[in-house]
Amino acid sequence: MTDPRLPSAMPTPARHLISGTIVSDRTVIENGLVAVEGDRIAFAGPVGDFDENAFEGFAGLPRAELPAERYILPGFIDVHCHGGNGGDFPGGDEESARRAIDFLHRSGTTTLLASMVTASREDLLRGIGLYVRLTEEGLLAGIHLEGPFLSHARCGAQNPAYLVEPDLGLMTELIEAAEGKLATMTYAPELPGAAALVDLLTSHGVTPSLGHSDCDDATAAASLAAAREGLESAGFDGVSSLPTVTHLFNGMPPLHHRSPGPVAACLRAAQAGKAVLELIADGTHLDAATVATVFQLVGAPNILLVTDSMAAAGLSDGHYMLGPSPVTVSGGVATLDATGSIAGGTATMLDVVRRTVAAGVGLADAVYSATAVPAAVLGLSDEVGGIRRGLRADLVIVDGGLEPAAVLRQGSWL
Repeated sequence: MTDPRLPSAMPTPARHLISGTIVSDRTVIENGLVAVEGDRIAFAGPVGDFDENAFEGFAGLPRAELPAERYILPGFIDVHCHGGNGGDFPGGDEESARRAIDFLHRSGTTTLLASMVTASREDLLRGIGLYVRLTEEGLLAGIHLEGPFLSHARCGAQNPAYLVEPDLGLMTELIEAAEGKLATMTYAPELPGAAALVDLLTSHGVTPSLGHSDCDDATAAASLAAAREGLESAGFDGVSSLPTVTHLFNGMPPLHHRSPGPVAACLRAAQAGKAVLELIADGTHLDAATVATVFQLVGAPNILLVTDSMAAAGLSDGHYMLGPSPVTVSGGVATLDATGSIAGGTATMLDVVRRTVAAGVGLADAVYSATAVPAAVLGLSDEVGGIRRGLRADLVIVDGGLEPAAVLRQGSWL
């Protein structure tokens, strides 16, 4: 077989071999081989290192030999994603959410958080209840709350009617409703009560993500340090001790030489390995030179590539919804009808990786920031994020132009 794509009606075999160029963990193995057994990777490495007789059931098994111009990548991981293919996470509708998840899995994002936006208490609780169930089904890796404790001045596409100052009672209710499935939360550190909010989040193993903020440099630096210390002292198994930054540059004041704002503090923290920066490298939210510069300054291990995708991802221009807010997509750019602000992304993670490489970042680094780094932030490095023995069999096969050819999730071809 020269192409691993399988008809949807054909069951995926329990064991199969795929040979080609492997890109994982910032390394490239040009003559590589991946052996899959069930939903796990049984072997990954150079073809010459594989002894089929040492693996029961693999002797004589035919190999899916990929053309030289194709790559085997780990399944992508997106920690900031609002939907796709007409499906919308903020709306909290089950059919819509399942449509989005199925599309995202098939596009190569085999692990993702359901990102919600600022909304009423009732809508947040309803959405959380749904995404707890879908996480328990294995369709999601958890929940990301983008608000409601955000800056009015930097709310972006967030509905200002629902923005509130940190409320520990409300936050406790949201945490309890999430039943341990709340992974990250975006907050503005300059708001009254933000320090206590960070303490509450970290004490429950929730990663604080600084964003949608109008704060100054000192406030950002102090909050990131407090978040890191809180995560370290909480000591939850598998939870990263590093806070994150929600879509750096977007939703915050621009870097100015006399008023650096949060951007400078976030860059310093990431360069020191004390925070991880989200970048929406989709060609709309950030200029290519900005993406290349951040990779050069802080390095791939301190960057999370994200899509911030909404319902229009994978679809044509038109009219859509981001939670309760009408959005128009023109030329692939989504904007709020009410304000004209950018309203999330329309790219898939593979699109983001492709554009990151086009910006001048090496393929191995771009893939690392879309796989291993988010896996570490989510505490899932022993499950996903690379192509190594024992990890879940999540693979994305792409051609030389980084266009999709096939996706394997949990050992099954999608």
